Amino acid sequence: MLKGYRIALVGASTPVGRELVRLLEERGFPALEVVALEPGGSLESPGEYLGSGIPVRPLDEAAFTGMNLAFFASGPRASVEFARGARRQGTVVIDLTAAFRLEKDVPLVIPELDPQALSTHDGIISCPSPGAVQMALVLAPIHRKAGVKRVVASVYQAVSDAGEGAMDELTGQLTGLLNFQETTCSVFPHRIAFNVIPQAGIFLENGYTSDEMGIMLEMQRLLRSEDLRISVTSARVPVFYSHAQSLSVETDRKISPAEVRRLLASSPGVKVEDRPADGVYPLPMEATGKDECLAGRIRRDLSWDNGVALWTSMDNVRKGAALNAVQIAEQVIAPRNG
Repeated sequence: MLKGYRIALVGASTPVGRELVRLLEERGFPALEVVALEPGGSLESPGEYLGSGIPVRPLDEAAFTGMNLAFFASGPRASVEFARGARRQGTVVIDLTAAFRLEKDVPLVIPELDPQALSTHDGIISCPSPGAVQMALVLAPIHRKAGVKRVVASVYQAVSDAGEGAMDELTGQLTGLLNFQETTCSVFPHRIAFNVIPQAGIFLENGYTSDEMGIMLEMQRLLRSEDLRISVTSARVPVFYSHAQSLSVETDRKISPAEVRRLLASSPGVKVEDRPADGVYPLPMEATGKDECLAGRIRRDLSWDNGVALWTSMDNVRKGAALNAVQIAEQVIAPRNG
């Protein structure tokens, strides 16, 4: 039994990387060492772990020597370039980028839904996108009970999904507008402050964006349903943290809103907040910092015979990315510590 694990973190200075470090501390993960690996530039420590500065080393294949686990929370380029090399060093890679989400030989894992999928990993485990995590947490229980046939989803994405620069851009634009100053755009194609931008990712030939197609294909993998008919529209909204989603779901077998409430109330990773007459329903500001996906506004979808509609909100950085990765790591080490 290992008494402590040596952990490499690629992307420690990103919002997700910082949240990863916080969660490792909060959950008492048995980390003997946490090292930040950076692909060049500043080697300044990105923060502290258990009161000590996190050491920083250049990112190269040799940096993974002796590391038990590696979290990749930077862009997909670093994952593609270094994840397989880390695996050759004997390091288990937990990748939070889009690099391996659609690779059939790499398990795509949400621990609350399918921890058994981890038994198939060959050294690399992929985390779904935050939007797919949020959607799957509520759709998987419905799918097991009534069979999800079709989904029409609107995804309202917080700017933190686009990184630190996106949050700085929103802050700068809000400050500028409230002080009657001109604003500039560099991260987003249009002003995000006091606006909604119906684009996340690049546009593809079919009219969907790369983000929308990613969620759609990930959902087919996560629900193990290649026949799932799904359409997603993603929009950036001027909120710092926590996505919101509007879901219209057609099922094979009729399921009542009351059944859906009971089902989700007993599902791990989900918390039902559904008293709309009292103003109780999922809000991004309430979801921020929480470990659950909040679900509410559960009702019949009148456009389909077997239809239900619901609204969800979830912290995209914490639950949608960092916590999912740490939960995977906990499952990975559990057999060794059992």
